[in-house]
Amino acid sequence: MTRIAMLALGYGFLALGVLGLFLPVLQGVLFIVVGLLILSRHASWAERLLVRLKARHPAVAKTVVAAEDLAARWSDWLARRLRRMSGR
Repeated sequence: MTRIAMLALGYGFLALGVLGLFLPVLQGVLFIVVGLLILSRHASWAERLLVRLKARHPAVAKTVVAAEDLAARWSDWLARRLRRMSGR
């Protein structure tokens, strides 16, 4: 259940990011990075893409690593919360 929720959340952020690339209201790149951060824990292609992003843009790598730590903590918190709500 939590894996499905996290995948849905990650793909939702990716969809918002793609929309944001064309709509001036949304920050497309930000949503894409957040979606990749969430998906990198569950999809190997997203993890490879983040590694490539960090290697290509070393100035951004420090921020991405900090965001990965924050996303991991948030993801663990959300998973515990979903398990508690489902009664497991």
